[in-house]
Amino acid sequence: MSDAERLTKLEERYAHLQRHQAEQDKVMLGLSDELAKVRKELAVLRARAVSGGETPETTDERPPHY
Repeated sequence: MSDAERLTKLEERYAHLQRHQAEQDKVMLGLSDELAKVRKELAVLRARAVSGGETPETTDERPPHY
């Protein structure tokens, strides 16, 4: 294998790794955004649980004995 062939293979691998890293960065950013949303929702739910407030879904429900 000549030096030129080796260099070409290394460049191909490097380009592949750069593309893979860019894809991973996009996924990690999406997961970070999703985690932030989940944390906000969890904070709201915890605040509701502490205050004893009812959710809108439960206020319109019929009691189980109906």
